[in-house]
Amino acid sequence: MKKLVAGILTASLALSLAACGNKDKAGSDKELVVGASNTPHAIILEKAKPILKKEGIDLKIEKYQDYVLPNKDLDNGDLDANYFQHIPYLEEQMKDNNYDFAIAGKIHIEPIGVYSQKYKSLDKLPDGATILISNSVTDQGRTLQLLQANNLITLKKGVDPTKAVIKDIDKNPKHLKIDGGTAPEMLVQMYKNGEGDAVVINSNFAIDAGLVPTKDAIAIESSDSPYVNVVAVRKKNKDNKAVKKLVDALHSKEIQDFITKEWKGSVVPVSK
Repeated sequence: MKKLVAGILTASLALSLAACGNKDKAGSDKELVVGASNTPHAIILEKAKPILKKEGIDLKIEKYQDYVLPNKDLDNGDLDANYFQHIPYLEEQMKDNNYDFAIAGKIHIEPIGVYSQKYKSLDKLPDGATILISNSVTDQGRTLQLLQANNLITLKKGVDPTKAVIKDIDKNPKHLKIDGGTAPEMLVQMYKNGEGDAVVINSNFAIDAGLVPTKDAIAIESSDSPYVNVVAVRKKNKDNKAVKKLVDALHSKEIQDFITKEWKGSVVPVSK
């Protein structure tokens, strides 16, 4: 998948050159280039722009529609920070790719939800129902924890729930067919097409597609989830002044109130 860049080839080239021109510029206290998912991350960052402007910092936002490129671009210096991922995914990516990253700040939680065009609650799912879930390992652990919390499955003893995959299911009394073969960004379309009996979708994709997780989901993750979305940086830049001011802005009452009002519980702010 590719970075979402608007415009014709000339504009794309200009953006690419601008990003390259910022390579390893996180030592600057005057400009930050931050990679973000469209929703809600980029929207939140746009609200933080005026706050940072008052601090003399020019915030530039690079939008992405996948989960791979933002970390690659952070690692190679095209970004000063990224804001799109939760902690378990970040840790997995650091381990798999030898990224030397650090968490600059914890910002919000996007509760993952179960959606269905056919049933109004999880307990209405029939025996043998098909549930479509993400093929991402970190998403699978999160999804299986949600299903377990709703008494649909039980995971094997001793399994780290954050790393659980479908084969780690111990008990499945309804004989649910849990299909983990879909990329996370495609699950919304499968839900809209009426595929499966239920579909588990990350809130950023759900919101981007016009769904309201707290209203449209038939089950949703609790707000005390460990899957906190963070601002990530290269470790050497963790104490950069501009990065710290970005995190302070995102923790400000103004931004936290905006998150709460804008998404009404579908995105939950974290104050520290």
